[in-house]
Amino acid sequence: MSTPKPQSVLAGLIGAGIQASRTPALHEREGQAHGLPYVYQLIDLDVLQLDSTALPDLLSAAERMGFSGLNITYPCKQAILPWLDSLSDEARGIGAVNTVVFKEGKRIGHNTDCSGFAEGFRRGLTGVAVQNVVQIGAGGAGSAVAYALLSEGVQQLTIFDVDSERAQGLADNLNQHFSGARARVGTDLESSMAKADGLVNTTPMGMAKLPGMPVPAAYLHSGLWVAEIVYFPLQTELLRHARALGCRTLDGGNMAVFQAVKAFELISGASADPSRMLAHFQEMNG
Repeated sequence: MSTPKPQSVLAGLIGAGIQASRTPALHEREGQAHGLPYVYQLIDLDVLQLDSTALPDLLSAAERMGFSGLNITYPCKQAILPWLDSLSDEARGIGAVNTVVFKEGKRIGHNTDCSGFAEGFRRGLTGVAVQNVVQIGAGGAGSAVAYALLSEGVQQLTIFDVDSERAQGLADNLNQHFSGARARVGTDLESSMAKADGLVNTTPMGMAKLPGMPVPAAYLHSGLWVAEIVYFPLQTELLRHARALGCRTLDGGNMAVFQAVKAFELISGASADPSRMLAHFQEMNG
């Protein structure tokens, strides 16, 4: 028996520096297609001059104001965990949450980044070699992407992060969920890149507000495929250099759309149309 759709939806996004986010428009337009009044608000920690310590207050306020759910982004995907009542199996395995649903007085954490990245990877990088992959970043998004990469068959995932303890924690967690000790912390980026089939950036480096590259351009080579989770801009400096070398690439728009598809369904209870949401995203970035 299907769950009845709500009469209207109030949703939001908690994160820092999110004014350029395409997520509100994606959700609201999809809501319109369902004849569902859908309001999606940005709760920007930078604008509010807050940090992740404000999460318990923000969650309580959202509950009181009748929010159906929230998306969670940098830098809150792990910091939010202590303030939730339960986690989906995927969110628990990943150790990060990007979607919170308020249901029957409970806060339920989900992770749609993992399935969102995996869907984009399957569509955009069909048939690429996955023996050795380098991932930059071990934060909330990085945890979800690493989980997706191992699920998609990556044999050896080498993780680099400015915080080596965080990278080690992610590798240890992955190796508890996937057999064969396929995740490890990298120590020599140049050497790892030389042997790699693919490179994935899961850091904010490359965003409009944080320009630059997560790896030196000299470490890129034509044998690599390169995936990005940054989508504003869609053409990051990393992707520009990779494409100039003839590398196969995957921009961050794929993960942005496909995580939104699942998040929309969790928050609204309605079935989203991935093709329609992808077309809308492309229209906004056209």
